[in-house]
Amino acid sequence: MKEYAKMEGLQTRRTALQVIRKVTEDGAYASLALDTILKTSGLGNADRRLVSRLVYDTLDYLIYLDWALKQVMAKPDTDIKLRNILRLGACQILIEDRIPESAATNLCVQLCVEIGMPGLKGVCNGILRNLIRRKDELKKPEDDPALKYCVPRWIYDRLRADYGEEAEQILTFRNPDEGWLLRPNLTRIDDAGMEQLLAKKVWRKEKTDIPHAWRITGAMDIGRDADYRDGYFSIQSGGSMLACLAVGVKRGQQVLDCCAAPGGKSCFLAELMGGTGRVQAWDIHEHRVELISAQMRRLGLENVRPMVRDAGKKRDELQNALDAVLLDAPCSGLGSLAQKPDLKLRVTEESIKQLIDIQAGLLDTVCEYVKPGGVLVYSTCSILKDENEWQAEAFLTRHPEFEETELPDTIPEKYLRRKGRGLQLLEHRDGLEGFYLIRMRKKDD
Repeated sequence: MKEYAKMEGLQTRRTALQVIRKVTEDGAYASLALDTILKTSGLGNADRRLVSRLVYDTLDYLIYLDWALKQVMAKPDTDIKLRNILRLGACQILIEDRIPESAATNLCVQLCVEIGMPGLKGVCNGILRNLIRRKDELKKPEDDPALKYCVPRWIYDRLRADYGEEAEQILTFRNPDEGWLLRPNLTRIDDAGMEQLLAKKVWRKEKTDIPHAWRITGAMDIGRDADYRDGYFSIQSGGSMLACLAVGVKRGQQVLDCCAAPGGKSCFLAELMGGTGRVQAWDIHEHRVELISAQMRRLGLENVRPMVRDAGKKRDELQNALDAVLLDAPCSGLGSLAQKPDLKLRVTEESIKQLIDIQAGLLDTVCEYVKPGGVLVYSTCSILKDENEWQAEAFLTRHPEFEETELPDTIPEKYLRRKGRGLQLLEHRDGLEGFYLIRMRKKDD
């Protein structure tokens, strides 16, 4: 039994290391790499949860783990493969409280053999045992925000400038496993039908205050559910749903979803119009447009038109032609820090500057497609004011033909109370991912 448990322990660490290496060495996204690797791992549910925790905790605390390891290493410039094993070990020793330190050390030593570095077993063992001996000395320095909050210093400085003391709540918030948000396919079933459908499931469910949305927990792979495959419901984030509701579509309208993949927003807009009108769903990449098409087919929607199009390139034939445009723009994604800790390892100050320019260019282009009296909704999954409030402010200054307009009453009142220049959601405060949206109207001629 002990030998079996040891083998299981090694497999979970091997799997976690695979994902960590994909992220830190190959630039992969943690959620995608984790999902792909777990599907072929053969691990049970408990071990899959352990792998997920080890991966996300290692990435979340990476800045601190690297700092701690540097204190106990004679040569900090170790090979990246060994460094990732040490990071995984340090996470178990310094962060996890349910894993014996000896087990963490021994399994990491075995991983050295697994990745072809048997000569470094002694080095790995020595460093991790030194870390165990000195761990009480290695508390995060309170006077260094980068180490205290495990983020690059520039992210701390930006959030502090934008939110003052609330930045600490943003950075210390950790998202528990809150499951998924589901909504019915409104062309097939209404909310009452969705309630009946969910009553047959073993999942835990709770109706949210977002129209048509239920929070589901206790489900491992909703994508394999028969009712999901048959198109009776969709999985969609709360911010994305609110952006669609903000558009306030009506039956028969002509609508554009500019950056539409993987298709959740386009399909929700199409359903809100009762299958009437048309939603043009654009994305710049063909393989991502196919994701939109797959969603449309699964849901049986005929009023969505997936297209490979660059929203940054002006199309004269659409001048003043559309009732509504939704621009859920490319952004830093920093509103999802609590769920996607690898974001802080890949987003840079320079990439933020580039994104701000892209967002402004997209706004300037697609706003011309809105007919007088029509609506433009701009949204991001960021919490940086440069991408959100200040971006919207600059757009309205450049385009006096647009004005901010009130959000529809389909947006829950508790969110409307937070409205400034647009609506900024914060995860620790609002229970949804960090998300921004603003509804703007093109003035009548």
